[in-house]
Amino acid sequence: MTLREAYEYGQEQLKNAEIQDAVLDAWYLLEFVTGISRAMYFLRVNEEMSSEQEKQYKAYLVTRASHIPLQHITGVQEFMGLEFCVNEHVLVPRQDTEVLVESVLDVLEPGMKVLDMCTGSGCILISLCKLGKDIAGTGVDISEEALKVAYRNAEKLRADVTLLQSDLFANVEGKYDVIVSNPPYIRTAVIEELKEEVKFHDPFLALDGKEDGLYFYRKIVEESPKYLKKEGKLYFEIGHDQGNDVKCLMEEAGFAKVTVKKDLAGLDRVVFGVYN
Repeated sequence: MTLREAYEYGQEQLKNAEIQDAVLDAWYLLEFVTGISRAMYFLRVNEEMSSEQEKQYKAYLVTRASHIPLQHITGVQEFMGLEFCVNEHVLVPRQDTEVLVESVLDVLEPGMKVLDMCTGSGCILISLCKLGKDIAGTGVDISEEALKVAYRNAEKLRADVTLLQSDLFANVEGKYDVIVSNPPYIRTAVIEELKEEVKFHDPFLALDGKEDGLYFYRKIVEESPKYLKKEGKLYFEIGHDQGNDVKCLMEEAGFAKVTVKKDLAGLDRVVFGVYN
């Protein structure tokens, strides 16, 4: 099978399986198996794959056709220009979340302490520490398995961060300049409506925001003032229809200058405010 034949075969298999990004995913898997770049592909389209490469590619296509997320096959996802390890124990970092990281980067100054609540893969915290300057970062998650992934990413990217297993603030000590969180925020009833890659393969704990999707926002807003320095800031990623609700929660708890920020698609994505 030539590279061209393999790519065309991959697209056909994934389209037949109703994979949303069939053409793109067929390419990513071909690139993952062969190590070939786009530019080299067009120069070598008629080159034969090795029998081992062909076998591996077809096996990965079968896996992807069963709606296993692409990133669970390759084991990596790019975020903020950095490559993060991912698996079934953490949410796959999404481009939408880069808006949250960029918003926090705007206010970071050398020496600041940052707490990332519900850190998962560590992508938010590690990105802040790598792209900010002299930041002291702590990441918290209830999941031991998620923290193993975060540890792996911290080592891989040489990020000097502290990682802590804790049910929200239960084991947290000290005060921080910034608390940032992308907590579970999907309504329990809505999870069943999500695409298969998410509802069957993302960790349920990282998705479930309880009945109205606001459970963790309430808990974090309520407890965070005890862990924020004077003029400390709280930043959240939110679902597209949660901006006003989370804004109200923060204002009722005494946060000032509460702002809702949109993502590149024009949807509400980040809410942040200052606690005096």
